[in-house]
Amino acid sequence: MASTILSSTQFYIISGVLVLGVLIGLILMSKPEKARFGNALSAACTLVAIAVTMYNYKILPSTIIWVSIAIGAVVSLAAAAKVKMIQMPQVVALLNGLGGLASALVAILSYFQAEDKFSLYTAEVALVIGFVTFTGSLVAAGKLHKLLPQKPVVIPGHTVIIIVLMLATLVCVVLNAPIWITAILASAFGIIFAVRVGGADMPITISLLNSLSGVAGGIAGIAVGNVLLVAIGGIVGASGLLLTRIMCKAMNRKLLSILLGSTSVKAPVSEEKEEAEEAEEAAPAQEEVKAALTPDEILKDAKKIIIIPGYGMALAQAQSKVKALADKLEEKGAEVKFAIHPVAGRMPGHMNVLLCEVDVPYDKLYEMDVINPEFAGCDAVIVVGANDVINPAANTAEGTPIYGMPVLNAADAKYVIICNFDENPGYAGVPNPLYKNSNTLMLLGDANETVQSIIDCI
Repeated sequence: MASTILSSTQFYIISGVLVLGVLIGLILMSKPEKARFGNALSAACTLVAIAVTMYNYKILPSTIIWVSIAIGAVVSLAAAAKVKMIQMPQVVALLNGLGGLASALVAILSYFQAEDKFSLYTAEVALVIGFVTFTGSLVAAGKLHKLLPQKPVVIPGHTVIIIVLMLATLVCVVLNAPIWITAILASAFGIIFAVRVGGADMPITISLLNSLSGVAGGIAGIAVGNVLLVAIGGIVGASGLLLTRIMCKAMNRKLLSILLGSTSVKAPVSEEKEEAEEAEEAAPAQEEVKAALTPDEILKDAKKIIIIPGYGMALAQAQSKVKALADKLEEKGAEVKFAIHPVAGRMPGHMNVLLCEVDVPYDKLYEMDVINPEFAGCDAVIVVGANDVINPAANTAEGTPIYGMPVLNAADAKYVIICNFDENPGYAGVPNPLYKNSNTLMLLGDANETVQSIIDCI
C-alpha cells in the first residue's frame, strides 16, 4: 500500500466530516428553497475530498494531474454554459457514463497492481459495473438527444442475448479471465440493455445508471483501499437505487423486467390499426361538439383548474408562459394546481426544476397519487406538451410500452385543453384516445403561442 501523509485515524475523521457534509447536502436538496445550497455544499465537500486524497497520497505536486484538472475544468465549464435546460436529461446520462468510465479506469490500474485475490476480484467487479454504466449511459444519452432511435430497439433473441451476456460476464469475473474480454462483455451488455429501453422506462433507466455509477465508484474505492471513495460511492449508489425503487413503484414496473427489456415492446400492428379505425369512425361526430368549445368559454367560470406540464413544455421553453397563465387564472379567482407525473420529461424531477425556475411555488406542485382523485371534481385541465402521462390507453393497450403505467386522470375532468405541437403519439408511440373525446379542445402548435392565446382570451 502507498505511503500516506495523514494517519489512518486522521484520514477517517476527515472522511467522516466530508461524508456527513455530502449527506446533509443531499437532505437539503429535497427542500426546494434550500436545494441550491445543498447542491453547493455536496459539491464543495466532494472537491475537498479530492484535495484531501491528493494531499494524503502525495500527488499534489504532480504536473500531469493539474494539467488534466485544468483541461477538464475548461471543457466542462464551456460545455455547461451552452447546455440548455431541455438538454439536462442527456447531460445527466452522459455524466453518469463518465463516472462509470472513471471507475473502470481506476479498476484497470488496480487490477494490474493487485497484490491479493480480494483486490483482483473487486477490481474486476468495479470494471464490469463501470463499463456497463459507461456504455449504457452513452446509449441513453444518444436516445435522449435523438442521435439514436428513441423508441425501443429490439433485435432477434434480445432477452436471451442479455441473459447470456450477464452470465458470461459473471463467469469471466469468477474465473479471472483476461480483463479485456470482461470489459468487452460488460460494454456489450450495457449497449444491448439500454438500446431496448424506451418510452416510460427511460427515466427509471437514468436513475438506475446513476446508482450504478456510484456503485462502481464505491467498489473501485474498495479495490484501491480508499475509504472516502467507498463512502461517497456508496451514498451515490444508495440514493440512486432508492430513487429507482420509488420510480419503479410509481410506474408499476419491476426492475428485472426493465433490465431484461420485457416492458419495452412495440404494440401489435393489428391493435394499432384497430384503434386508428375506431378513432376515425368516432371523429366526425365529435368534431362538431369540439367546434363549439373555446378557451374563454371553458375557463370563464372555472373555479378549479389543474395544469399538466410535459416534455413539450420543456422543448418549447414555455414554462414562463405557463406561469403567466396560472397567475392570470388566479387573478380571476380560480384555484390552480400543477399535476406532476413521475416520468414527465426525460428524467425524475424535470418538470419541478423547470417550473421552479420561473418561480412557481413548490406547494402548488402535486405528485400523481395526491392529485389524481381531484381531476373528477375540477372544472378544467390544461395540458402543456404532455402525452404519454395522460394517455388512458395505458389502462387498456396491452403489449405497448405504457401498458400498466399509472397516468394522470385528465380524462375525468369536465373539460380538457391540450396545448401540444401536434396529434402524433408521444415518446412511447401509443395513440392517445383522449384527443378524440368530446370535452377535449386541441390547440396545436408551439406551446408558447398556444398558451399565450389562452392568456389573451381570458
